[in-house]
Amino acid sequence: MSLPHAILTALLEKPSSGLELTRRFDRSIGYFWSATHQQIYRELGKLERAGQIRTLPSEQPARGRRKEYEVLPAGREELAAWVARSEDPKQVRDPLLLRIRAAAVVGAPGLDAELRRHLELHRRQLAEYLEIEQRDFPPGRDSEPDRLRHLVLRGGIDLENFWIGWLTRALGEDEREGPGTAPAVSDIRDGVGRSGPRRAQWPDASHP
Repeated sequence: MSLPHAILTALLEKPSSGLELTRRFDRSIGYFWSATHQQIYRELGKLERAGQIRTLPSEQPARGRRKEYEVLPAGREELAAWVARSEDPKQVRDPLLLRIRAAAVVGAPGLDAELRRHLELHRRQLAEYLEIEQRDFPPGRDSEPDRLRHLVLRGGIDLENFWIGWLTRALGEDEREGPGTAPAVSDIRDGVGRSGPRRAQWPDASHP
């Protein structure tokens, strides 16, 4: 996904000023595609020059007026073409995964505390998503646009659940089997698991 397409999507949902748009990114779209205010304003200018959006007419004087933007037919066509385009899944690039891989080489003093911090952050994010779901998608709100928006939110909920489960196992606190049954990250360096010292099976040392 690219920022121009995110902006086109937001403006088709509701014509907005640049300030309103950045606030909407902070509240909703930013959960899965973040952008700074400067990036959003820069892209608005590019989209306007490309003839994909325009400034809404206003009776107020131009000086000091907050410009509102709407999507033109060319912008809608571009967004529809992008939605239908074939695109492969993006490779996950998370520094935390690389840091754990590095811990297998140099040790992991203090990494457990960082993983616990990440676990708490994901738990907070999950609670926020569930609150949004309860507020914005009550039973019976099942139109096709609402179903698709809910589907995006459910993706976020499922992703948070994945990270919570993965971090819990990494810390040796797999709730399904009781605390301490999975190897903690601090044990990775020495290859200690449930059955005692062993050679790590992933990633294979011969295939970096």
